[in-house]
Order: sequence, then structure tokens, then C-alpha cells
Amino acid sequence: MSAPSLETQETTSARPGPLSGYTVLDLTRALAGPHAGMMMADLGARVLKVETPGHGDDTRGWGPPFVGPDEDPQATYFLSCNRNKESIALNLKDGEDQAVLTELIGRSDVLMENFRPGVLDRLGFSVERLHELNPRLVILSITGFGHDGPESHRSGYDQILQGEAGLMSLTGSGPEDPQRVGVPIADLLSGMYGAYGVLAALLERERTGRGQVVRTSLLASLVGVHAFQGTRATVAGEVPRAQGNHHPSIAPYGLFGCRGGRVQISVGSEKLWAAFTAAFGIDGGRPEFASNADRVRNRDLVIRTVEDAFAAYGPAELLEKLDAAGVPAGKVRSLDEVYAWEQVRSQGLLISVDHAVLGDITLPGPPLRFFDPATAAETTRTEHSAPPLLDADGASIRDWLAADREGGR
Repeated sequence: MSAPSLETQETTSARPGPLSGYTVLDLTRALAGPHAGMMMADLGARVLKVETPGHGDDTRGWGPPFVGPDEDPQATYFLSCNRNKESIALNLKDGEDQAVLTELIGRSDVLMENFRPGVLDRLGFSVERLHELNPRLVILSITGFGHDGPESHRSGYDQILQGEAGLMSLTGSGPEDPQRVGVPIADLLSGMYGAYGVLAALLERERTGRGQVVRTSLLASLVGVHAFQGTRATVAGEVPRAQGNHHPSIAPYGLFGCRGGRVQISVGSEKLWAAFTAAFGIDGGRPEFASNADRVRNRDLVIRTVEDAFAAYGPAELLEKLDAAGVPAGKVRSLDEVYAWEQVRSQGLLISVDHAVLGDITLPGPPLRFFDPATAAETTRTEHSAPPLLDADGASIRDWLAADREGGR
């Protein structure tokens, strides 16, 4: 990517990571955009979070749970998607604050927004105006249903899109039991696709010298992960339906009962099937089990056969036996078990930050690690900042802009 400007390098010299020296102006709220901004902040970008004066991002009020003192409660929802950012409060309808925003646009590499189509235009910041102010600006725009088309005007909320985009029809114990995924997956995927698109646009800017607009939506993000379920519909003409905790195209693959509990197994090849059946004394060569396709067609019989074999074992003993046989297996952990798991901790997936109100807190950490083979050293960012209080950095950001003006920029 092109070299950041000198003043940005100086401002962010202490921010390690591949995006160190780049500035992201984050006008988004709730989750999709803030998640994209957090991804870029984790990579070292300076992310300036613009919030509404008085109450800030909507997620500051989403709870319970709230933590901290009664006079200044902090929403754990907000804490989940805003680490490593700075906060400035701006009223985008106020002339003075619009002037601050205009200056920030001129000094940023990326602008992120998730307003409904047309809102930024009405505020005086159309795409054309943004690129007049900064031709190199990469703009990430996230909507609910897309930027055009007959339903582009609709507001997008995660669970609504999980239903509209078909994900709930694939999730649940059966066709009559549609369930949402346990996290706001449409928002999270939109943020991930958005960050991915921004990085591609920054690379393209090296060749063209110009920024461009990256567009995605909650609808697009979910259709984009239909994977093999999508091609079942578009190519095979089947309509996939929810079928609980067993894979629609592989057997045995899913959650199985055992003595006093349950375990998950994944028998994804004929070699694994042979090892599995040998370990548990199952007749793997009977006609109903001859191939994966046969086992899928006879899934109920496969499930009964596997659970009969598992009935003699408790979960811990069974997992040891499966591991010894080389069969991929695991248990279903609660989140407290996940965060206490040494494997999770070994991957840097928990981080400690010093919060202005809460003090030292632990957050789920970034999922990426970096390694430099030239030095045989890990270069992953290890120092992180807590999600900011509302307008915590407003004065310092304004001082930075003032210093630039006085410097003749």
C-alpha cells in the first residue's frame, strides 16, 4: 500500500501492525461497521470513531448486562466491537461539527458509513463531495438490503436479515423450528467483508492513485456464505432445510449422544470411516454404509448405530478413544469453558486492557497472528487500548487538526 503521509506516520508511530500509519474515519454505529473498524484498528490503523453527542453509538445503551458504577454504566455490547479506537462526538447536522468532519475527511485514508442510502447525500457528503475533498479516500458503505434494487430503502437488522436471507431456514432442529445463529452473524460477516474490500481498494489505490467506493450489505454477506447449501438450490434444484446437528452431505458428522453426555464427530472420508468403524466394532461394509452417499441416505440408521456404540462410554473416555483412532471429535463448550481453555489462551485470543471506568478488563482478542520468517519472530500486536468513552479523544483530535492548519496544510 502507498506510504502514509508524514503527519500520519508521526501520529501513529506507536501503533504496530500492517495498517500502521493509515487513518480510518468511522461514521458507523451498532455492529457491522464498528466490527470492520475494529478489524482495521487491530491491524494498526488509527480509527477515529465519530459518535452522536450526548448518547453516542446505540450500542452504548444495549443491555443488560451493564458493568461498572451505577452513575456510569458500561454496556458489554459496546465493549465487544470498539477496542483500539478513538472517540470524537460530532453533530453531523451542525455547521461547526461539519467543518471538523470535512477536515477529518481530508486527512483520512478510509471513511466508513452504514447509513441508509441517501442519508450522507442529504447531509452534504455525497460520494462526489467526499472525493472532491479527498480523491484518494476509500469509502466503505454497508447497508441492510443493498444500495439499489426495489427494497434498498429497508432498514437492516441482523435477525431480520438472517430470516430474509434464508439462514434461519437452515438453522434449527428441523424445518418447523427456524432458529437464528447465536451471534449477530449478518453484522459480523458484513464487517468482515467490508474490511476485506477496503484492503483490496487500498491496494488498487497504489496503481490508480484514486480511492473508490466499497459496497456490501447484510443481505449480500449472508448470501455470500450459503456455500454448498446455495449450490444445492441453484444447481441441484433442492431446497435445503434445517435438520439439527447433523451435516446434510456427510455422515456420520454431527452431535451424538453417549453415556451421560454428548460428543461431536466428523467422519469426512472413507479412510476415516474405516478407522472409526474398526475402533468401535461397527460393520462398516454393510450395504447401507458402503459409501458416504449411502450413509447420508440412511442417516437415521447411522445415527442409531453410532449412538449404540457410544453408549458404553462417558464423554471424556469417548473423546480419548476417538483421538487415539484419529477421528476428529470434540465437545460442546460453554463460553466460560472456552475462555478458561488453555488452547484459547495460547493463541492470544484473550487480551487485557485498561478501561477508563472499569479498570483492567479482559476482552476476546483479535483472531489474526503475524510471523516474520526473515527474523523468525512473531510480529503480532500485543498492546491494545480499551474501547473509548464517548468523546474521550475529541479534544486531542481537534488539537491534531489545529496543528495541521497552523503547519500550513
